[in-house]
Order: sequence, then C-alpha cells, then structure tokens
Amino acid sequence: QVQLVESGGGLVQTGGSLRLSCAASGRTFSRLNMGWFRQAPGKEREFVAHISWSGLNTYYADSLQRRFTISRDNAKNTVSLQMNSLKPEDTAVYYCASLSLGGIYSDSADYDYWGQGTQVTVSS
Repeated sequence: QVQLVESGGGLVQTGGSLRLSCAASGRTFSRLNMGWFRQAPGKEREFVAHISWSGLNTYYADSLQRRFTISRDNAKNTVSLQMNSLKPEDTAVYYCASLSLGGIYSDSADYDYWGQGTQVTVSS
C-alpha cells in the first residue's frame, strides 16, 4: 500500500507560478516511479509529468512546453511539480500517482495508487 497526499494548489493569475508537493508513505518511496496527472472539468485525466525512482529520468507532456518541472526528494518521501508561466488552460485538479511495475508512464491506467488531488485555478 502507498498513501499519497498532494498539497500546494490554489488560485493564481495568468503567468504566475505554483509548486505542488506530494507526500508518500507506506511502500518504500525510493523504489517508486511517480507521475503527475491532471483533470479539468468535463475532460479526461491527462498525463503531465513522470519521474523515475532515481530521479534521473523525467518525462513531460508535449503540450506543457517545458513550463513544468518534476522533481523528487527520496530522503523526504516527496515528489514535486514546479509550474511556471501558468495559463487558464492549466486549471484542473492535479494528482500524483505511483506507477505499477512495468507500466507505461503516460498511461493513467498503469498507475496503481493515487492521491486525492489538489485544485489549481489560473485566472485570466
């Protein structure tokens, strides 16, 4: 079992920044490949970013245009998402999740544990 708790969401103006954090407990965090997803109202959940257990490999959704950065601190059992140059279309609930063994990093169906999500709202 893995418990994940996101924090750091909120209301920000266009062009602003937010840093989301996800605190993990349970299974050994340093062995987990982790991802961030988001879901806007009326839309499907979409992949945002992924980081390998070591932190050496990161992947991002092409649409983000390098505005977001994923990182992790295995000593603190946390994974973070730094979001810069935010746009109204970034408004969504953001979720962190752990990837199941052998799963595809961009496929939400391959993630087995999820946090409750944190709301990010970007005003125009």
